[in-house]
Amino acid sequence: SVSRAIKPFAEPGRPPDWFSQKHCASQYSELLETTETPKRKRGEKGEVVETVEDVIVRKLTAERVEELKKMIKETQEKYRQLKKDAELIQAGHMDNRLEELCNEIMMWVI
Repeated sequence: SVSRAIKPFAEPGRPPDWFSQKHCASQYSELLETTETPKRKRGEKGEVVETVEDVIVRKLTAERVEELKKMIKETQEKYRQLKKDAELIQAGHMDNRLEELCNEIMMWVI
């Protein structure tokens, strides 16, 4: 059921069997094997102990945050470059490269 629920949120380019139950189970099993088991602490009975699942969630969340920061930075750099190119085009400084730029834009669109 989890595999079906997360399928709409997939990145493009994933193979068709990426969200099969078998593949999801093997990925989860691998996460459990590669994650350090938190040490149990002696304490009061009401104390919350961190589980392996908590460690995995924290680790994957941190990784995803870093990925998103990187994507934002790349998008901002691309935006700045496109804005600069647009200003140069409007000023008439890139008339000799207009056909090349048009071809590049067409490649992005397709």
